[in-house]
Amino acid sequence: MPPLPPITQALLLINVAVFCLDEVFGHLLSVYFALWPFDSGRFMPWQVISYAFLHGSFSHIFFNMMGLWMFGAELERIWGGRRYLSFLAASVLTAAACQLLMSALGGWINPTVGASGGLFGLLLAYAMVFPTRTIMPLFPPIPMKARTFVALYGGLELFLGVTGTASGVAHFAHLGGMLGGWLMIRYWRGQPPFSSGRNRGGGWRA
Repeated sequence: MPPLPPITQALLLINVAVFCLDEVFGHLLSVYFALWPFDSGRFMPWQVISYAFLHGSFSHIFFNMMGLWMFGAELERIWGGRRYLSFLAASVLTAAACQLLMSALGGWINPTVGASGGLFGLLLAYAMVFPTRTIMPLFPPIPMKARTFVALYGGLELFLGVTGTASGVAHFAHLGGMLGGWLMIRYWRGQPPFSSGRNRGGGWRA
């Protein structure tokens, strides 16, 4: 395996460090830095970013960081650090916006934590950049094209979110991350809903 690019490596280290601190302090960080709904009385503006560095359990951070390593590292090598960070920020922010909206509509007051919104944005980007690349997901362990995997996973998240299955999982934040990633790539390409005829990527097209 090639060495991890710097931004992905830094994100992995920061997430693990924050997780360890949160465990040491009895999840006190979540009180201030998780994404709380507007009606909870605990919402603060910085939470739309800080929630992505918190995780609720070891399995939660393990699978998120594994996805960041699997999909994010290669995208960073292609895009470069600045573009990679911009893409992640867009995915995380859009995931937060969708979760806040659904919390307001559904009357939910539980906080949201995890890097999954950014990760789902990376999944979408990976499928757009490498649509025919064969990957082997853990669940199910069946080889499939990247675009097929992401389409199935996105459809499953939508179904689970609409039906309320697997409560405790922020399905709409995941979908919001995919939406933010899709919009960012459309912006770079100069495609609708953004102005057409201009490639903002300096020659790169996903």
